[in-house]
Amino acid sequence: MEDNEKRKRLVYHERDGEVTVVEKTRKGFFSKFSPRNLFRSCKGGKKTEFSMPKVERTMKAAILIQRWYRRYLARMEVRRRYTWTIFQSIEYAGEQDQLKLYNFFNALLTHMPDATAKKPGSEISSKSSSIDTVDQKYEDESEDGSLQSADGGYKGIHISFPLTRADLDALIDTFRKKRQPCLHAKYVAGILKEAIVQLKRLPNLNQASTAISKQITICGDLHGKFDDLLVIFHKNGLPSTENPYVFNGDFVDRGKKGLEVLLLLLSCLLVFPGGVFLNRGNHEDHIMNARYGFIREVKSKYKHNAERLLRLIERVYRWLPLGTVVNNKVLVVHGGISDVTDLDWVRNLDRHKYVSLLRPPITESSAPGAELIDKLEWKQVFDILWSDPQPGDGCFPNSLRGAGTYFGPDVTEKFLQKYKLLYLIRSHECKPGGYELTHSSKVITIFSASNYYEVGSNKGAYVKLVGPQLAPHFVQFTAATPQTKKLTFRQRVGLVESSAIRELSCQILARREQLLEEFLKHDPEKTGLISLSEWCAAMEDQTRLGIPWRMLREKLVTLDPSTGKVEYHSTFQEHTNGRRSSGTTVVETLYRNKSSLEAIFRIIDKDNSGYISMEEFSDACSLLGEHLPQIPPEQLVDICRSMDINKDGLVDLNEFLETFRLVDMEHEDRTEGDDSSPDEDTHRLE
Repeated sequence: MEDNEKRKRLVYHERDGEVTVVEKTRKGFFSKFSPRNLFRSCKGGKKTEFSMPKVERTMKAAILIQRWYRRYLARMEVRRRYTWTIFQSIEYAGEQDQLKLYNFFNALLTHMPDATAKKPGSEISSKSSSIDTVDQKYEDESEDGSLQSADGGYKGIHISFPLTRADLDALIDTFRKKRQPCLHAKYVAGILKEAIVQLKRLPNLNQASTAISKQITICGDLHGKFDDLLVIFHKNGLPSTENPYVFNGDFVDRGKKGLEVLLLLLSCLLVFPGGVFLNRGNHEDHIMNARYGFIREVKSKYKHNAERLLRLIERVYRWLPLGTVVNNKVLVVHGGISDVTDLDWVRNLDRHKYVSLLRPPITESSAPGAELIDKLEWKQVFDILWSDPQPGDGCFPNSLRGAGTYFGPDVTEKFLQKYKLLYLIRSHECKPGGYELTHSSKVITIFSASNYYEVGSNKGAYVKLVGPQLAPHFVQFTAATPQTKKLTFRQRVGLVESSAIRELSCQILARREQLLEEFLKHDPEKTGLISLSEWCAAMEDQTRLGIPWRMLREKLVTLDPSTGKVEYHSTFQEHTNGRRSSGTTVVETLYRNKSSLEAIFRIIDKDNSGYISMEEFSDACSLLGEHLPQIPPEQLVDICRSMDINKDGLVDLNEFLETFRLVDMEHEDRTEGDDSSPDEDTHRLE
């Protein structure tokens, strides 16, 4: 036995016709390849009998290169991970802020007396939000914003209804070309109306089958990334009965071509009704659209027809199914589940009444317990669209997003066993590789928008379920852009990192006043210096972003060379140039985030008419007066009247935004003229 072991340790060397036998020990021949000993025998120009052979030098060089390359990749991965953390933390913090803002105003509206009653004499009552009363004449809009008649001047394509495969090809060709004339508004409205009719016929949970196709493709969030949708169709083929698709919500917002994505998917649904299944996502919601860009996109592309088109889009949202069941074996929903998710309840509820998932529907029934039932039903829908999986067991409120729940492996296992399902497919979260498997591969996250945060930030993916057992096969892709073709891997990481730092800087600037106050707690002598640990703690305490501040210090602050402490005023040095040095006010912050004001406007506008009536604002003022007694009710009503710039008895969005801008300008003028505290009335108005 000992001889065999010894024989295994022998190394045979042949040189100049002689064979030498050497015993291989742990510190023998291969120890020479440690970084400390690499190229040691090459020192000096004099050749000795211990100089390395060519093969040995090649091996050592390869080991050095490999070691360097691994360290390089590790550094790139660290940079990629913390930039990813920044982007995701800011995204979820934005959603949380949106929900907090909405919940505040939703509470006001919920407690208003007769919130759902029709007000006699109200001018809004004559402005119905139903599409049945909308003028059916749509005008074409040229690139310079002028109107053209429907008969003459329009240079775009013409389509007919019901749509055909030829119409679908023409739409794809039109949307793909950047300088192609905008699709006529009457055709946009036609697609939306036809889609509403088709969606009304569908159940709350689509029933998809692979009996004919033997496979089905699931796509995740697209978020207005039309190029990604084209890549999917190019790689996987157009939808059909033999090539069915499930698109799992979040078609719009953030991307520049959300309208094109939505119209193309609806057109595919109309042309191939058995080959396309659409699920509602949390961004198929006009409140989310007001903050994340889709409403602005529609208004920029159809300035003169936007309001009518948006009302049609809102009805499309309300009729979108809430999920899809494939072969009664796999559930596909946008967000996830919770410990109270009941598919039987979901199948039988009225999905049309959920205009926005952020506000529970106000029940019109006076029966005892009616409000409780409505809220429990609303939670069923809300959890499906907003929840995320977590590694630990249990089910808890999703504190990071501020909505939905975190559900653990135990919740997943119990749910799958109850409904005899194989696994759950969901979207809702961007993943670096476009997909992720959790809960022992029983929860699949699929995300189909590549370059989501920035060019090179992530891949997109889709999953094909193949065979009788619906085995998942993942396909990753990245939509090519002129930038990505020319950039190296290091440049792409640097581009994503720079974009993340810019986004983070905006978050820091928005909290400048609170951060300075926190810094001063650690610097009572006002030296301008605090320790790095104190700086990191202050940043996390005020931002709650959960990112590695210590790792980011070189990109955000300057260290004092003599003491090694942080010069905390340098946290804002890149953003104070050309700006006022005073702290940001509520109005300044809100107006800079115009989307937040738009969200507020839509919340107060209870009937979604596009106008705030005196009655609607008076109801809000009355409740505000109860919670803020220092403001007289008469003053709040005067504020509403001052918003009505054209004195037509209604406040539209432009008047609402303009009022905040004027108040901010007045505050700025007063503070520039007086270095003392702001005028009391102006402060109260903010």
